[in-house]
Amino acid sequence: MANVIEITDFNAPELDVYARLTERQLYNREHPEEGLFIAESPNVIHRALDAGHVPVSLLMDRKQVERHAKEVIERCGNIPVYTSSFDVLTQLTGFELTRGVLCAMHRNPVPKAEELLKASRRITVLENIVNPTNLGAIFRSAAALGMDAVLLTPACSDPLYRRCVRVSMGTVFQVPWSYIGEKVSDWPDKGMELLREYGYKTVAMALRDDSVSINDPALMAEDRIAVILGTEGDGLKDKTIADCDYTVKIPMSHGVDSLNVAAASAVAYWQLGRHD
Repeated sequence: MANVIEITDFNAPELDVYARLTERQLYNREHPEEGLFIAESPNVIHRALDAGHVPVSLLMDRKQVERHAKEVIERCGNIPVYTSSFDVLTQLTGFELTRGVLCAMHRNPVPKAEELLKASRRITVLENIVNPTNLGAIFRSAAALGMDAVLLTPACSDPLYRRCVRVSMGTVFQVPWSYIGEKVSDWPDKGMELLREYGYKTVAMALRDDSVSINDPALMAEDRIAVILGTEGDGLKDKTIADCDYTVKIPMSHGVDSLNVAAASAVAYWQLGRHD
């Protein structure tokens, strides 16, 4: 039997985790074992549950209890299911985008980068990607187009940031990810050393005239590849490009000089994610 609790006041403390805690408070850097995140929509919640995340509470439009959220409620056990009227819930920023269902969940421990490098052949490294919309889109491309894992430099945005999870359609729970380094200064030197240690050839996606073709035969023949993408504005650091084994530029036409980093990731993963 679902533990349904009606909420009539937007200021009720039960709504704090959904309405008033900041992303930083949810992340809880000082006590990561107590960290939370918010999953939005039944499909995304199902993917988070499949990945082993433990639910804390649910929040939904009362009409969803016996409709789209019924299976989610059954999977979550006897946790609180907070319900309210649509008028109350639309005071939550973005609620209309959630298909009427939110779930507060515990974070799983993040695996070590070494574990992912050992088990993979095609990975992507994201250097200082800070826009959660772009990060979510990149995760979706990585899941769909052959990346075995995603590694983030410490300056990247949090993959479990609410908007990132939403844009990724829950694929942040399907592609293994970790951080390459513990502090910002660990990249690129220590990160590149780790990639080489595990036998990866590094591929800088950059707008350089001396780049090789994205379907270069030598590149495609490499056993292990790390596709490295840079921040939204400036792209990859010069030091990162210089340290890479390959520099690759996606051919452009009609006078377009570059793609958004999320779009570029899809092109790169489509070509370089193949390892039949």
